[in-house]
Amino acid sequence: MSKFKKKTVEKEKKPYTLDDRFIKSIEFAGWIFLLVLAGYLALWFAEDYILNISSIIFNTNVYSFTLVIFLGTSSALSFGLASNIKNNPEKKKILFLDWMIGEFLFCMFAIFALAAYQW
Repeated sequence: MSKFKKKTVEKEKKPYTLDDRFIKSIEFAGWIFLLVLAGYLALWFAEDYILNISSIIFNTNVYSFTLVIFLGTSSALSFGLASNIKNNPEKKKILFLDWMIGEFLFCMFAIFALAAYQW
């Protein structure tokens, strides 16, 4: 046995602030969008290439193409917002409002483009 006692080093845990929780929730939303996109593409790959069942066809099915574009872009915008808020915490309210307006406009453009295509 050693003569010296080993000291346990305790890391200082800083409590989560409201800003940290806000950033984590935005990152969580980005991961959810990304995981749903990856699951959808994995299902498409499994059906199309492994099982040779082509129920999801991207070039003729506008709904699936719109879903893939929407999920990918929403994930990227969520991660971008979280990164911007980490770098500029004093501008978080303006950045969040711009993000909300951007997501709303993006959804409206996607819906109108889909409706125009279907019409």
